[in-house]
Amino acid sequence: MAHLIETMAYAGDTPWHRLGHRLQPKQPLEVWAEQAGMNWNIQETPVRFMTQPAGDPLQALESFAEQKVLYRSDTHAPLSVVSNRYQVVQPREVLEFYRDLTDIGGYEMETAGVLKGGRKVWALARTGKQAVLKGSDTVNGYLLFATSCDGSLATSVTPTTVRVVCNNTLAIALDSTSNVIRVPHNTCFDADAVKRQLGIAIGQWDEFMYRMKVLSERKVKGKEVDAYIQHVLYGPSESNGLATAQTGTQSVPRAWAARKVLELYEGRGRGAELAAARGTTWGLLSAMTEFVDHERRARDREYRLDSAWFGQGAALKQRALAHALELAA
Repeated sequence: MAHLIETMAYAGDTPWHRLGHRLQPKQPLEVWAEQAGMNWNIQETPVRFMTQPAGDPLQALESFAEQKVLYRSDTHAPLSVVSNRYQVVQPREVLEFYRDLTDIGGYEMETAGVLKGGRKVWALARTGKQAVLKGSDTVNGYLLFATSCDGSLATSVTPTTVRVVCNNTLAIALDSTSNVIRVPHNTCFDADAVKRQLGIAIGQWDEFMYRMKVLSERKVKGKEVDAYIQHVLYGPSESNGLATAQTGTQSVPRAWAARKVLELYEGRGRGAELAAARGTTWGLLSAMTEFVDHERRARDREYRLDSAWFGQGAALKQRALAHALELAA
């Protein structure tokens, strides 16, 4: 089976997805580019088509000016066919975005890599922000940069939290408003402009973690637990537990997904025994994010990573966060 992850590198502890090449901390970005498989360019060529079935094929080729083919400079493997207006962000630009943040801003690269043969690239850096909830439940701040060259993902910069005890990832959002900065591919990516917006998003760390502290103090009862799980997984109007919901690449019985989340919440989850999580809304949210990141059925770990950061899993975690904040309001 072909893997979604082409290459990947990480520093520090092994990531939750257990993928990639390990680097020593504080490596230059040039080393990251090589070890993460990001030292190539996205090149482009016009779409061409043949107008005559016989004769000289070269004389019969015509160009289609409205679209172009994107391909890798190293392997010449095709990546996608996109509009001629499509603005490419190169793999090295993803890493270069972090240069001043790591050199003078105190950030530290932790993972970077290539998904889907080069169609998606990403890098994740720790910001230095940290908060500790009851029972030494530690949460660190991160910044995730990702882009695509097939139209599946806008160039996105996402302030993200990682719960240390379980490596659950959760994008920072307040009042149902995401802090993701998105630059569509019909617009030229301006790193300096994004960093100016980023200052506002990163500035909401304290407020976000205050809300998480509120979640850790808000106790929940049995009926609330069941209602929360059903609402997040399947929506408020469907709770018969008999139908199926799409998770990743296959249908999964609702009873299995709900039972798995409940088991994580009731003690089987990483960190479920900590004071901040035991019997609280924070524990419910953590169980749901752990389900998405570690347990949700998918074809393999690479597909789970793609979903948890960029796809249905990411959307599910944001729904879990929004409903948890509603419970605690």
